[in-house]
Amino acid sequence: MDAGFWLETFNLWLLLGLLLLGYGAGRWQERRHYRSLRQREEALRHIVALNTRYIPDGVAATGAVLVSGGVVISSDYFKTFVAGFRAFFGGRFRGYETLLERARREALLRLKAEAQAAGTTLVIGVRFESTAIAGSATPSVEVMAFGTALHRAP
Repeated sequence: MDAGFWLETFNLWLLLGLLLLGYGAGRWQERRHYRSLRQREEALRHIVALNTRYIPDGVAATGAVLVSGGVVISSDYFKTFVAGFRAFFGGRFRGYETLLERARREALLRLKAEAQAAGTTLVIGVRFESTAIAGSATPSVEVMAFGTALHRAP
């Protein structure tokens, strides 16, 4: 067998190795982020975030402050590679769905942390805005959550 065959075989194994490395690193990072999300959601569950525009019955508010939380999350190279095949054959992009879910949860947690820093425990009018960020090698999404934090009357 000639040197060209071995070089092509090496390149194939290198590609497969890098894909496996990307898969492992991406899964590890995603699991770590989900673990962090669950811990912070538990710590901030006393802060209520509602999408209603009106102050709930029985709540007397003395003041309000705008709170927001934003995040940019990027996909890993393995998901991007698999998405290329998915785009060719069609179907759901499950890898990108988890990307959006993590971004929404992170943005909401940052909003709640800002509300807690402002001394409030109720946020109304919560809305989300998302934007796909173009121009990078891997797909990225920005999610912004915003709402009105209410200071409750004593």
